Amino acid sequence: MKTEIRYKFLNGNESKHGEHKWRLNKWYKIDGDLEICVNGFHCSKYIPDALCYVQGDTLAFVEVRGESIITDNKECWSEMRVIKRYKWKKEHSIKLAIFSARLCLSAFEEVYPDDVRPRKAIEAAEICVENPTEGNLQAARSAAESAAWSAAESAESAARSAAMSARSAAWSAAESAAKQKMHEYVLSLFEG
Repeated sequence: MKTEIRYKFLNGNESKHGEHKWRLNKWYKIDGDLEICVNGFHCSKYIPDALCYVQGDTLAFVEVRGESIITDNKECWSEMRVIKRYKWKKEHSIKLAIFSARLCLSAFEEVYPDDVRPRKAIEAAEICVENPTEGNLQAARSAAESAAWSAAESAESAARSAAMSARSAAWSAAESAAKQKMHEYVLSLFEG
């Protein structure tokens, strides 16, 4: 039977799923018909999608097989096993946020070349992750607040631009590419 690798987040290394706790490399099979969000083993093709559903403390690499229901960012399978587990820390979430912000930065700077607040916020966050002193934390908070004001000031102008229908297809393609890059980045944190 063909298997595929997917991702999910768990709360605890052996989080409960119905009547069982996840055990490494043990196959589990559901009873009854699959129904997304109701009956089946849920996961995502990309790690950022999985993070949208459960912000757990364990990133699980899972193998799936059997029947499935597949949507844009969530899947439901009849059989699943956990093949790897990694502790997901706050630091990983921060690094992913910084990486994601960097993906958007050039597009922002193209429209607002004189606004350095987002770049300074990203750089302050990077410094804080590498050296989490109180001073660096305060600097990162201040830069983030400044960048938030920058985003708010730019939102009206961006909303007008986004209204153009030609941007819709480009946005979808960019989102898909960004999701793939974010997924690969998280993989590099654990398996790089």
